Amino acid sequence: MGIFDNLSGLLHQVQSGNASEPEVHAAYDQVSQSVPQGELANGLAQAFRSDQTPPFEQMLTKMFENSSPDQKAGILNRLMAAAGPAAIARLLPAIGGGGTGPVSPQQAQDVSPEKVRTVAQEAAQKDPSIMDQAAGFYAQHPTLVKSLGVAALAMIMQQTTHSRRG
Repeated sequence: MGIFDNLSGLLHQVQSGNASEPEVHAAYDQVSQSVPQGELANGLAQAFRSDQTPPFEQMLTKMFENSSPDQKAGILNRLMAAAGPAAIARLLPAIGGGGTGPVSPQQAQDVSPEKVRTVAQEAAQKDPSIMDQAAGFYAQHPTLVKSLGVAALAMIMQQTTHSRRG
């Protein structure tokens, strides 16, 4: 019996509130190592759009806070491209005012979670595909996704299992 066979029972436990966080994290680790990044990204994008999880900007901010400087710069550059000039202007004080090129890892360290949340919300309103872009980015860093909590992880695993069944 493989991980995907056991996952159904665990997801039922999560929905009924009977799964422990360590159990869910362990299952997610197995799933994230067993599926292609594209499937993981699809599950994460579904979680970003779901009304059963926190809003996109809140989940993205949580992962941003746990990211390395390089990862922070990577997601900030994607958000700014999607959100446009107004969002870039709001971030300029945090990134040293330059704003002519990509955000560096050093600059990204100075961006507050509140600013990330605001820019993520603006980006999602202006270009909803940012949720897919962010999901693709964070699927490359699956350990960061664990910071989203049990409900989001369960949804990601459920979507991944569903896509495997066809």
